[in-house]
Amino acid sequence: MNLQNHKNLIQENGFTVINNIFSDTEIEEISKAIQNIDTSKETFRKSEDLFAIRQILKEVPHVKDLIFNDNLKTIIEEIFGEKYFAVKSIYFDKPERSNWYVAYHQDLTISVDKKIDLENFGPWTTKQNQFAVQPPLDILENIFTIRIHLDETDENNGALKVVRKSHSKGIYRPETIDWNVETENICNVEKGGIMIMKPLLLHGSNRTTNGKKRRVIHIEFSDKELPEVLNWSERMN
Repeated sequence: MNLQNHKNLIQENGFTVINNIFSDTEIEEISKAIQNIDTSKETFRKSEDLFAIRQILKEVPHVKDLIFNDNLKTIIEEIFGEKYFAVKSIYFDKPERSNWYVAYHQDLTISVDKKIDLENFGPWTTKQNQFAVQPPLDILENIFTIRIHLDETDENNGALKVVRKSHSKGIYRPETIDWNVETENICNVEKGGIMIMKPLLLHGSNRTTNGKKRRVIHIEFSDKELPEVLNWSERMN
Protein backbone atom coordinates (compact mmCIF):
# COMPACT_ATOMS: atom_id res chain seq x y z
CA MET A 1 0.00 0.00 0.00
CA ASN A 2 1.44 3.33 -1.01
CA LEU A 3 -0.09 5.27 1.85
CA GLN A 4 1.70 8.54 1.10
CA ASN A 5 -0.14 8.67 -2.21
CA HIS A 6 -3.49 8.15 -0.43
CA LYS A 7 -2.58 10.80 2.14
CA ASN A 8 -1.93 13.29 -0.68
CA LEU A 9 -5.24 12.40 -2.37
CA ILE A 10 -7.19 13.02 0.85
CA GLN A 11 -5.48 16.38 1.33
CA GLU A 12 -6.04 17.41 -2.26
CA ASN A 13 -9.46 15.92 -3.13
CA GLY A 14 -10.97 15.22 0.30
CA PHE A 15 -11.22 11.44 -0.18
CA THR A 16 -9.55 8.25 -1.37
CA VAL A 17 -10.49 4.57 -1.80
CA ILE A 18 -8.22 1.73 -0.65
CA ASN A 19 -9.35 -1.80 -1.50
CA ASN A 20 -8.32 -5.17 0.02
CA ILE A 21 -8.15 -4.02 3.63
CA PHE A 22 -10.30 -6.87 4.95
CA SER A 23 -10.36 -10.48 3.75
CA ASP A 24 -13.64 -12.24 2.94
CA THR A 25 -13.27 -14.19 6.19
CA GLU A 26 -12.84 -10.99 8.21
CA ILE A 27 -15.91 -9.44 6.55
CA GLU A 28 -17.86 -12.62 7.33
CA GLU A 29 -16.86 -12.42 11.01
CA ILE A 30 -17.79 -8.73 11.26
CA SER A 31 -21.18 -9.44 9.63
CA LYS A 32 -21.82 -12.30 12.07
CA ALA A 33 -21.00 -10.15 15.09
CA ILE A 34 -23.47 -7.52 13.90
CA GLN A 35 -26.23 -10.04 13.14
CA ASN A 36 -26.17 -11.49 16.65
CA ILE A 37 -27.13 -8.40 18.60
CA ASP A 38 -30.18 -7.21 20.46
CA THR A 39 -31.79 -4.67 18.15
CA SER A 40 -34.43 -3.42 20.55
CA LYS A 41 -32.28 -0.63 22.01
CA GLU A 42 -32.81 3.04 21.22
CA THR A 43 -29.47 3.32 19.42
CA PHE A 44 -30.99 1.21 16.62
CA ARG A 45 -33.10 2.55 13.84
CA LYS A 46 -34.97 0.18 11.60
CA SER A 47 -37.16 0.88 8.59
CA GLU A 48 -37.72 -0.78 5.21
CA ASP A 49 -35.11 1.48 3.67
CA LEU A 50 -32.47 1.60 6.33
CA PHE A 51 -31.16 -0.25 9.33
CA ALA A 52 -28.69 1.77 11.41
CA ILE A 53 -26.81 1.23 14.64
CA ARG A 54 -25.37 4.29 16.36
CA GLN A 55 -22.28 3.83 18.51
CA ILE A 56 -21.57 0.43 16.99
CA LEU A 57 -18.14 0.20 18.65
CA LYS A 58 -19.86 0.51 22.04
CA GLU A 59 -22.95 -1.55 21.20
CA VAL A 60 -21.03 -4.45 19.64
CA PRO A 61 -17.73 -4.46 21.58
CA HIS A 62 -16.73 -7.77 20.01
CA VAL A 63 -16.62 -6.11 16.59
CA LYS A 64 -13.86 -3.69 17.64
CA ASP A 65 -11.01 -6.22 17.45
CA LEU A 66 -12.26 -7.42 14.08
CA ILE A 67 -12.45 -3.90 12.63
CA PHE A 68 -9.08 -2.68 13.88
CA ASN A 69 -6.96 -5.23 12.05
CA ASP A 70 -3.28 -4.58 11.25
CA ASN A 71 -4.10 -2.99 7.89
CA LEU A 72 -6.48 -0.47 9.43
CA LYS A 73 -4.17 0.35 12.35
CA THR A 74 -1.32 1.08 9.91
CA ILE A 75 -3.57 3.33 7.83
CA ILE A 76 -4.70 5.32 10.89
CA GLU A 77 -1.15 5.80 12.17
CA GLU A 78 0.45 6.64 8.83
CA ILE A 79 -2.28 8.72 7.18
CA PHE A 80 -3.93 10.39 10.20
CA GLY A 81 -1.19 10.33 12.86
CA GLU A 82 -0.43 8.50 16.10
CA LYS A 83 -2.58 10.74 18.29
CA TYR A 84 -5.88 10.01 16.54
CA PHE A 85 -8.72 8.24 18.37
CA ALA A 86 -12.24 7.16 17.35
CA VAL A 87 -14.99 9.68 18.20
CA LYS A 88 -18.07 8.35 16.42
CA SER A 89 -19.22 5.07 14.88
CA ILE A 90 -22.32 4.10 12.93
CA TYR A 91 -23.37 1.01 11.01
CA PHE A 92 -25.59 1.54 7.95
CA ASP A 93 -27.42 -1.22 6.13
CA LYS A 94 -29.20 -0.21 2.93
CA PRO A 95 -31.30 -3.31 2.09
CA GLU A 96 -31.65 -4.71 -1.43
CA ARG A 97 -34.89 -2.88 -2.22
CA SER A 98 -34.01 0.33 -0.44
CA ASN A 99 -35.31 3.65 -1.73
CA TRP A 100 -33.10 5.47 0.75
CA TYR A 101 -31.14 8.27 -0.84
CA VAL A 102 -29.19 11.10 0.72
CA ALA A 103 -28.99 14.61 -0.74
CA TYR A 104 -25.63 16.39 -0.91
CA HIS A 105 -24.45 17.54 2.52
CA GLN A 106 -21.40 17.97 4.76
CA ASP A 107 -21.06 16.17 8.11
CA LEU A 108 -21.10 19.20 10.39
CA THR A 109 -21.78 17.80 13.87
CA ILE A 110 -19.85 15.87 16.47
CA SER A 111 -21.22 13.62 19.25
CA VAL A 112 -20.61 14.91 22.76
CA ASP A 113 -21.55 13.89 26.30
CA LYS A 114 -23.66 16.90 27.36
CA LYS A 115 -25.18 20.17 26.24
CA ILE A 116 -23.53 23.31 27.60
CA ASP A 117 -23.13 26.91 26.51
CA LEU A 118 -19.80 27.25 24.76
CA GLU A 119 -18.62 29.99 22.47
CA ASN A 120 -18.57 28.93 18.77
CA PHE A 121 -20.37 25.65 19.54
CA GLY A 122 -23.85 25.37 18.02
CA PRO A 123 -26.48 24.70 16.83
CA TRP A 124 -27.25 21.71 19.07
CA THR A 125 -29.47 18.67 18.50
CA THR A 126 -30.54 15.94 20.92
CA LYS A 127 -31.69 12.51 19.74
CA GLN A 128 -32.48 9.73 22.22
CA ASN A 129 -30.31 11.34 24.88
CA GLN A 130 -27.45 11.76 22.44
CA PHE A 131 -26.05 15.26 22.06
CA ALA A 132 -24.70 16.55 18.78
CA VAL A 133 -23.28 19.98 18.11
CA GLN A 134 -21.61 21.88 15.30
CA PRO A 135 -18.13 22.69 16.62
CA PRO A 136 -15.70 25.38 15.39
CA LEU A 137 -14.36 24.80 11.88
CA ASP A 138 -10.85 23.77 12.96
CA ILE A 139 -12.26 20.75 14.83
CA LEU A 140 -14.24 19.65 11.76
CA GLU A 141 -11.27 20.18 9.45
CA ASN A 142 -9.18 17.85 11.60
CA ILE A 143 -11.54 14.86 11.48
CA PHE A 144 -11.04 11.85 9.19
CA THR A 145 -13.83 9.40 8.40
CA ILE A 146 -13.25 5.77 7.44
CA ARG A 147 -16.09 3.92 5.72
CA ILE A 148 -15.62 0.15 5.76
CA HIS A 149 -17.55 -1.63 3.01
CA LEU A 150 -19.02 -5.04 3.85
CA ASP A 151 -20.45 -5.28 0.31
CA GLU A 152 -19.27 -4.25 -3.11
CA THR A 153 -20.69 -0.81 -3.79
CA ASP A 154 -21.13 1.09 -7.04
CA GLU A 155 -23.51 3.70 -8.47
CA ASN A 156 -26.29 1.08 -8.70
CA ASN A 157 -26.48 0.33 -4.98
CA GLY A 158 -25.94 3.71 -3.46
CA ALA A 159 -22.19 4.34 -3.62
CA LEU A 160 -21.27 7.76 -2.28
CA LYS A 161 -21.13 10.58 -4.78
CA VAL A 162 -18.83 13.41 -3.79
CA VAL A 163 -17.78 16.87 -4.94
CA ARG A 164 -14.01 16.72 -5.27
CA LYS A 165 -12.05 19.37 -3.29
CA SER A 166 -15.19 20.73 -1.59
CA HIS A 167 -13.67 19.84 1.81
CA SER A 168 -11.32 22.80 1.62
CA LYS A 169 -14.00 25.47 1.18
CA GLY A 170 -15.29 25.70 4.76
CA ILE A 171 -19.05 25.48 5.30
CA TYR A 172 -20.43 24.91 1.80
CA ARG A 173 -24.20 25.01 1.42
CA PRO A 174 -25.31 22.27 -1.04
CA GLU A 175 -27.86 24.60 -2.69
CA THR A 176 -25.00 26.87 -3.77
CA ILE A 177 -23.08 24.18 -5.71
CA ASP A 178 -22.13 25.56 -9.12
CA TRP A 179 -21.99 22.51 -11.39
CA ASN A 180 -20.21 24.53 -14.08
CA VAL A 181 -17.21 24.59 -11.77
CA GLU A 182 -17.62 21.46 -9.64
CA THR A 183 -17.41 17.82 -10.70
CA GLU A 184 -19.20 14.84 -9.21
CA ASN A 185 -17.30 11.63 -8.47
CA ILE A 186 -18.89 8.25 -7.77
CA CYS A 187 -16.84 6.31 -5.21
CA ASN A 188 -17.00 2.62 -6.10
CA VAL A 189 -15.57 0.46 -3.32
CA GLU A 190 -14.97 -3.29 -3.39
CA LYS A 191 -16.17 -5.59 -0.62
CA GLY A 192 -13.51 -5.43 2.11
CA GLY A 193 -12.28 -2.04 0.90
CA ILE A 194 -12.48 1.33 2.61
CA MET A 195 -13.15 4.89 1.64
CA ILE A 196 -11.48 7.63 3.67
CA MET A 197 -12.99 11.10 3.53
CA LYS A 198 -12.98 14.47 5.24
CA PRO A 199 -16.39 15.29 6.80
CA LEU A 200 -16.50 18.69 5.07
CA LEU A 201 -16.45 16.94 1.67
CA LEU A 202 -19.89 17.39 0.07
CA HIS A 203 -21.34 13.91 -0.32
CA GLY A 204 -24.64 12.12 -1.00
CA SER A 205 -25.94 8.85 -2.41
CA ASN A 206 -28.61 7.62 -4.80
CA ARG A 207 -31.28 4.97 -4.40
CA THR A 208 -30.40 1.31 -4.92
CA THR A 209 -31.40 0.10 -8.39
CA ASN A 210 -29.64 -3.27 -8.75
CA GLY A 211 -31.20 -5.19 -5.85
CA LYS A 212 -27.89 -5.52 -3.99
CA LYS A 213 -27.49 -4.55 -0.37
CA ARG A 214 -24.95 -2.02 0.87
CA ARG A 215 -23.59 -2.31 4.39
CA VAL A 216 -21.08 0.23 5.65
CA ILE A 217 -19.38 0.89 8.99
CA HIS A 218 -18.67 4.60 9.38
CA ILE A 219 -16.03 5.64 11.96
CA GLU A 220 -14.80 9.19 12.62
CA PHE A 221 -11.40 10.03 14.13
CA SER A 222 -9.97 13.16 15.74
CA ASP A 223 -6.82 14.10 17.64
CA LYS A 224 -8.31 17.17 19.34
CA GLU A 225 -9.43 17.49 22.94
CA LEU A 226 -12.65 19.47 23.38
CA PRO A 227 -12.68 22.60 25.55
CA GLU A 228 -13.38 22.70 29.28
CA VAL A 229 -15.99 20.23 30.46
CA LEU A 230 -17.11 18.92 27.07
CA ASN A 231 -16.13 15.37 26.05
CA TRP A 232 -16.45 13.25 22.93
CA SER A 233 -19.31 10.90 23.79
CA GLU A 234 -17.81 7.88 22.02
CA ARG A 235 -14.13 8.48 22.53
CA MET A 236 -12.16 5.26 22.10
CA ASN A 237 -8.38 4.93 21.76
